[in-house]
Amino acid sequence: MFTVNKLRISGFKSFSEDTTISINSGLNGIIGPNGSGKSNVVEAIKWVMGENSSKSLRGSGMNDLIFSGSASKASKNIALVSLTLEVDKNILEDNYKKFLKDNIIEVERQAIRDSGSTYKINGKEVRSEEHTSE
Repeated sequence: MFTVNKLRISGFKSFSEDTTISINSGLNGIIGPNGSGKSNVVEAIKWVMGENSSKSLRGSGMNDLIFSGSASKASKNIALVSLTLEVDKNILEDNYKKFLKDNIIEVERQAIRDSGSTYKINGKEVRSEEHTSE
């Protein structure tokens, strides 16, 4: 079993600034007016967990996932999302146990504008990919 403890979003869609959301045990909710970025939180989770279709994340390409700027804030060149999980090491396959640090796994995905994205587990790069047009 695992529990999600924290979500960190920076430069992803409407999140221009580094934002950390603590996820506590029990029921958690996201509330706010239309246009406040609630659905972008869900999409950040989908993206860090491996979603590769920009269309399913309401974009025409991966560059659309990177904060494009506003009247008061400059655009970003990097989008980063990380998800921190507390994991029971007994459920992990052996090849993932090497990443554990005190039963914590942090999965991170970072995209660079006009380049590609990388995945890290507890700070160690485990995969990179080129952006494809979609």
